[in-house]
Amino acid sequence: MAVYTHVDPDDLAALVARYDIGSVLSCKGIAEGVENSNFLLETIAGRFILTLYEKRVREGDLPFFVDLLDHLAANGSPVPAMIRDRDGIAVQQISGRAACIIQFLSGISLTHPTAAQCEAAGAALGAMHRALAGYGGTRANSMGHRHWRDIAAATGDLDAVRPGLQAVVDEELDFIDAHWPADLPTHVVHADLFPDNVLMLGDRVTGLIDFYFAATDFRAYDLAITHAAWTFSADGSNCDAARAQALVRGYLCEIALTDAEHAALPTLARGAALRFLLTRAHDWVHTPADALVTRKDPSPFLSRLLRYRADDAASLFAA
Repeated sequence: MAVYTHVDPDDLAALVARYDIGSVLSCKGIAEGVENSNFLLETIAGRFILTLYEKRVREGDLPFFVDLLDHLAANGSPVPAMIRDRDGIAVQQISGRAACIIQFLSGISLTHPTAAQCEAAGAALGAMHRALAGYGGTRANSMGHRHWRDIAAATGDLDAVRPGLQAVVDEELDFIDAHWPADLPTHVVHADLFPDNVLMLGDRVTGLIDFYFAATDFRAYDLAITHAAWTFSADGSNCDAARAQALVRGYLCEIALTDAEHAALPTLARGAALRFLLTRAHDWVHTPADALVTRKDPSPFLSRLLRYRADDAASLFAA
């Protein structure tokens, strides 16, 4: 979450008046994350999240996200509802941006998850994949592996982000082109299930949020992304074996991977690390200086990438 676009109070009052959620008490910008403008909206009916869609989220994709969350909620996943106004409309316009008012879920996002919390996150991911296996919607992955060369090129001189980074990225892009798997089980996946997109109370998952990278891709790639996000030290230098085993164990309690998926996990994890290395490098270079946003250092994902390239990388996915 972040704030790129500010909202006029009169425009906000007019927007909220379309809903049965009472009048505005306060609306404060939320600085975490990098993708959209987000506000904690308080009305006399309670708390909500107001999201204005920026950058990589296309307005034409928003009906897909609304339908996806409806499907997941109907199948028992702890996801927030996109609130509809009195006319049944979820996607609105404000400050020149498409926007939604979204249900506020209780819970906190974690900075240092324990093994038990990793197991719960893995189980939540697996349960979500079971629900999505029967979902008929599709969306092309605009952040998928076929787009990584374009992201690298759009970033500019990667050595300006970190000396030597350009050569590492070029080598990895060649590896991915040659070794990316095919014909693995595929359906819509979250594709961004970092700890800040999971709400927890203790060891219990209370919310899965921010589905704006959700797209049709390998379910094992989604597990690889979650592994990269949950099991490493903050600087990416160390993968915690207990947390990694717990995450995979929790996932496998909900859904079984095929032999081909197990074999592909190290390569998929390399791709996951490269994807976030590239997008964070791009944002590091191109985020406006006056944006209320916390830029994320790409270096920890370079460290993850190097770990996933090691000869023993398959051991990181043992349950």
